[in-house]
Amino acid sequence: MEYLFDEQVKPGKLVEVVDGVLWLTMPLPFELDHINLYLIRSGGGWVVVDTGLGTSGTKALWEEIFEQLDGPICGVIVTHLHPDHIGLAGWIADRFHVPFYMSQTEYFTARAFGAGRNGASIDRDIQYYQRAGLEAELIDQLTAGGNKGYSSVVSPIPISYTRLKHKMTLSLGQDEWEVIVGRGHSPEHVCLYNGKKRVLISGDHILPIITPNIGAYSTEPDASTLNDYLTTLPQFKSLPSDTRVLPAHKLPFVGLHQRVDELIEHHNNHLSALVDACQTPQTLVALLPVMFKRKLSSRNMVFAVAECMSHLNYLVEQGQLTRYENNGGVYEFSALTK
Repeated sequence: MEYLFDEQVKPGKLVEVVDGVLWLTMPLPFELDHINLYLIRSGGGWVVVDTGLGTSGTKALWEEIFEQLDGPICGVIVTHLHPDHIGLAGWIADRFHVPFYMSQTEYFTARAFGAGRNGASIDRDIQYYQRAGLEAELIDQLTAGGNKGYSSVVSPIPISYTRLKHKMTLSLGQDEWEVIVGRGHSPEHVCLYNGKKRVLISGDHILPIITPNIGAYSTEPDASTLNDYLTTLPQFKSLPSDTRVLPAHKLPFVGLHQRVDELIEHHNNHLSALVDACQTPQTLVALLPVMFKRKLSSRNMVFAVAECMSHLNYLVEQGQLTRYENNGGVYEFSALTK
């Protein structure tokens, strides 16, 4: 792999990564401290690809960006529903009265998360963590806020949108961008590929250095997200090996084929390690150190449990593990003897 730049662009600044594509960053208030965003020239204006969190600080940085552009904003594309990607998408789209593009599953899931629980019980969330084997005190901490955090960092989502579908072509100015859908990190994640310029805007689906979170959360605890991810990664090796990849985090790079292979190997290594660990019955919480060598904060615990669950679901589906619920209501996983 080869990186196209030596360092991240500073917040509030713009860098042209290829002709007609600008790169900018917005800060994030956690361990992963930035998100890469992009602007695609479309005629005399610019289309925004992802927006950062819906905070006053991010809004102020966008105001600086708007002043630097040589044309108006003429569209907003959101790769997927996570708050650091969709946070200000509605604000920008409504401010400039421009089209708002998302895939269908991502759009309606974001609308549902934005609407909150509407009085729905948290019992299923509690059960999810109980089955993982977490202590009651930590479960109380993880379920105390419900999903109120989503709407606090995501501006109101427009009530209409333009649907992006896998393999459709999006014409922006004189360029054509192919929509390539990847699944696993989110339900219907949109990547954008420009064949003429050999550029892929990969969002969170393909990242350098770090791996996207592939989780089975309490909203769909038996989800096959890892299978979704492993089956939608190989398609990207059909793109040219010298494709310039513009990810949502870390630096733009060349080396797409190598990175796809590394991501697949990463997950296969975790799967093998989990099977080895389950030669004697194990709970999910006991298996977390198999996948995560660092100490987990309460915030990271949410993602770690979901990631471990997705791997265990995959192994159960593949017939390599069995799962049963013990008398304490906790899942135990055992490797099947050959």
